Amino acid sequence: MTPPSSVPPPFGRALCAMVTPFTDNGQLDLDGAQRLAGRLVDGGCDGLVLSGTTGESPTTSDGEKSALVRAVVEAVGDRATVVAGVGSFDTRHTAELAAQAEKAGADGLLVVTPYYSKPPQDAVEAHFREIADASGLPIALYDIPGRTGTRIEPETLLRLAEHPRIVAVKDCAYDLMGTQKVLARTDLAYYTGCDEYILAMYAIGGVGYISTVANAVPRQLRAIVDAFDAGDTTEARRLQQRAMELIELMMGAGLPGTVTSKAVLGELGLPGGPVRAPLRPAGREATDGLMAAYETLQ
Repeated sequence: MTPPSSVPPPFGRALCAMVTPFTDNGQLDLDGAQRLAGRLVDGGCDGLVLSGTTGESPTTSDGEKSALVRAVVEAVGDRATVVAGVGSFDTRHTAELAAQAEKAGADGLLVVTPYYSKPPQDAVEAHFREIADASGLPIALYDIPGRTGTRIEPETLLRLAEHPRIVAVKDCAYDLMGTQKVLARTDLAYYTGCDEYILAMYAIGGVGYISTVANAVPRQLRAIVDAFDAGDTTEARRLQQRAMELIELMMGAGLPGTVTSKAVLGELGLPGGPVRAPLRPAGREATDGLMAAYETLQ
């Protein structure tokens, strides 16, 4: 079976929204980031998304973001794409971050809808066009209205798809009707950002996923799309359903995915370290539940 979309995936199929490792005293851990990046690529990730929400971008400085890109690019070489999260609620600052990420060696950009200020759709469109013009890198738009307060409406996406550097969407809008409308009328590559939708999005024409849960189980999530590509849809469904307990605990049990990812990584002795305030670490009960679900997938 050929992949469900005729669009070549611009950043690969299996991407991890990687946590940003910190040392015990809260400093950026570049050595840990390189080790974690290598583990994720060895586990089947085609690409790594840095400095997204999972990467605690609201609490890392511009200099830390650039240093992280450089370190991870050095670690993974040409084995995986490196996509830098550069979105903010400030168009000028976002454009500066885009140019900075390109200089640091990123292969692409993830740009979230401006948040909090709730701009109208014409302003959303203008924002994304300005960022697309700020560097020569391909861009994935990040549609997550539950966090930003503003949807990228399907009609806006149809217009933005005309820009040559806007090539993909990370979809967390929970609107399969709108998603399929855009899929049917554009060449935008759709990645689900919701781990519970990996198989569903892939089956309707998406090209893959950008996963927080992949920090913990990269190989097990990659197996879902590999089974689908091999034509074994029954196995793909079994693997998706088997992963759902861990997905729910990591993403739907009241703790941010950054917190749950770092809890699992810490228990495994892998780089992650503490979270930065205002986030707080997972408690013992939550961590024990996460690890029990993790063990069922091994």
